[in-house]
Amino acid sequence: MLEFNCKNVSASIIGEEQGLDLEKEFNQYNDKIAKIINELNSKKDKPGQWLQWMNLGYNEETVWLVKEYAAMVQDRFENILVLGIGGSALGGIAVCEALLKPYWNLLNQEQRENLPRIFFLDNIDPDQINGLLEVLDLKKTLVNVITKSGSTAETMSQFMILRNKLEQELGDDYRKHIVATTDQNAGILRQISNEEGYKTFVVPDDVGGRFSVFSAVGLLPFALVGIDIEELMQGVKDMDLALKNTDIHHNIAAQNALIHYLMDTQKGKNISVMMPYSSRLKYISDWYVQLWAESLGKSHDLDGNKVNIGPTPVKAVGATDQHSQIQLYNEGPNNKIINFIRVKEFDTTLEIPRIFEFTGAGYLGGKTINELINAEADATKVALTDYQRPNVTITLEKINPYNIGQLLYMLEVQTAIAGELYNINTFNQPGVEQAKNYTYALMGRAGYEESAATLQEKMAR
Repeated sequence: MLEFNCKNVSASIIGEEQGLDLEKEFNQYNDKIAKIINELNSKKDKPGQWLQWMNLGYNEETVWLVKEYAAMVQDRFENILVLGIGGSALGGIAVCEALLKPYWNLLNQEQRENLPRIFFLDNIDPDQINGLLEVLDLKKTLVNVITKSGSTAETMSQFMILRNKLEQELGDDYRKHIVATTDQNAGILRQISNEEGYKTFVVPDDVGGRFSVFSAVGLLPFALVGIDIEELMQGVKDMDLALKNTDIHHNIAAQNALIHYLMDTQKGKNISVMMPYSSRLKYISDWYVQLWAESLGKSHDLDGNKVNIGPTPVKAVGATDQHSQIQLYNEGPNNKIINFIRVKEFDTTLEIPRIFEFTGAGYLGGKTINELINAEADATKVALTDYQRPNVTITLEKINPYNIGQLLYMLEVQTAIAGELYNINTFNQPGVEQAKNYTYALMGRAGYEESAATLQEKMAR
């Protein structure tokens, strides 16, 4: 189980002005937290609540279907190309970067144990897309296109390009190089998939993109590159069981949700920094930024009051960002709470040679890089605390599928609890939809002519 240490937000450590009386706050909010946890779990099976992500860990059928397909196409493709944006890509990138060997795509076939390389196209930069197409042999590539609605302009434009090139290179066999993850019954991509005969997987109803990593959206790419998705899901299930505990003293997601909420609303700390001390966990921060920002940044609360609330998430990675951000965090505005992620046991050990012993660098000889990065984490944590900057630490025993499943699911539940504390709709994203609609209008989509005229007028001002 993950370890969670929140002592460095305590008033006894960082002072009453910046810190919280944790025991008092935990006791005061315990009943409210218990009610929130009970309500989330009671509503998760009800349509329209957007809580089906809480059931994904138990969807053994999806795991079986994904593993069956991965076994069927094993050794057929050298490359997997995932097309998606936002929640359709960020979870996949985060987990693959964490669980595959570093520099996976640069390893030879033997080093990858005959498993394919994996690429994610999560933007519509023409130089990036053209650059990838120049180096990728599409005859040896499986394209996984992910969009529930099929109306996501970025993903569908990518797919139209890839589908066209695949047909040009492969003729009628192009269909065997496409697998779609989309709505079960409706939407543009479902229509295309049915007409063209693609293999498909389902994005479940009532699961928003930023909560979809444990559906086929994430599980399919993971299985295709050999990640143990059963171990991943076991981590999710075990964490789900732990987070059903309604006593905040024994529920780490509830603790961190309440700490962030109180730090924001009582102490003016409306920036949440996610800072893992592992390059392999770097993209967990990217995934967290979307999860936190889209879920909690809202203009109105559930009672219709205009509130314009939401903590701002910031991504960082240790030790790199000690040399770019920590100066600001220590001596700049005291408006942040830092979330450290620590790894106790790395997969490998790297010793620093005993050379330059008669110089100022000699003290490093005989130590390990493992010791150094964790010393950096400890030193940064203590320094922040000296400056009365609140910080919490999540510790993983090691980076493996089980622990990554636990970590991501814990952060999902933490987000849902925080949304209830803010009294907002955690699962909608009207601010994103408006920009999408404007894009449809600018690109000439039917039905958006009036919006296009209004938009052109605004742009001309």
